[in-house]
Amino acid sequence: EHLREEKPEGVENECVEQLAFADRVLLNKCDLVDEPTIEEVYKAIRGINANAEIIRTQYGEVEASRLINIQSFSLENVLKMDPEFLNTDGEHQHDASVSSVSVRFEGELNHQELR
Repeated sequence: EHLREEKPEGVENECVEQLAFADRVLLNKCDLVDEPTIEEVYKAIRGINANAEIIRTQYGEVEASRLINIQSFSLENVLKMDPEFLNTDGEHQHDASVSSVSVRFEGELNHQELR
């Protein structure tokens, strides 16, 4: 649904942008739809990003080791996809309804405790 959402002139479709740059895609609630629908979503994702690993989930459950410390970001690969990625001078607006959170802490993370 959000992949096809039309945005006002100059506003990025955050769903498409995030898929384009993703190295992992969590496809959640797979237990609630039939296989042809899942395949349709897979094809749509592959049309935007042919390389991302697509992980099917139910209830958002996924092994933390598949997400944390995977060291998959490559600025070189991003610049191949979008040579203007580092250019902050151009006109560029994000969808205000999309946000993110990050957390920093000292010490080691016990990913088993995240369950």
